[in-house]
Amino acid sequence: MVDSRTCARERGDDEVCGAISDMLARIGDKWSLLIVTTLGEGPLRFNELRRQITDISQKMLSSTLKVLERDGLVSRTVIPSVPPQVDYALTELGRELLQPVSALAQWTAANTSRIMAARVTYDARANARATG
Repeated sequence: MVDSRTCARERGDDEVCGAISDMLARIGDKWSLLIVTTLGEGPLRFNELRRQITDISQKMLSSTLKVLERDGLVSRTVIPSVPPQVDYALTELGRELLQPVSALAQWTAANTSRIMAARVTYDARANARATG
């Protein structure tokens, strides 16, 4: 597996390094993850997707779907009807992304209490330094 440290050492494959950086940013994007996980349950039309992701604006949903489509994670299918309808679905690549995303979610769920405890400890130290 190539990670960012490997890229920094090898300097040889800028394309791979750029792709890693781009995908980590994409996966770290709140809306991209919500869209991918929501579409993991099956194809949806734009408005159905928007109803399921309640806080997202129409503009943000549209622009995020375009980026995910460009990356090959989401497919867009126009259904000829009046008015035309559009279905969005995960591609094979998008479905493969669900595995590491699910693993990260499971890890987070399993370690939430440890993370919260670390935050409390850190905040207490930071507050003591600020007031001391």
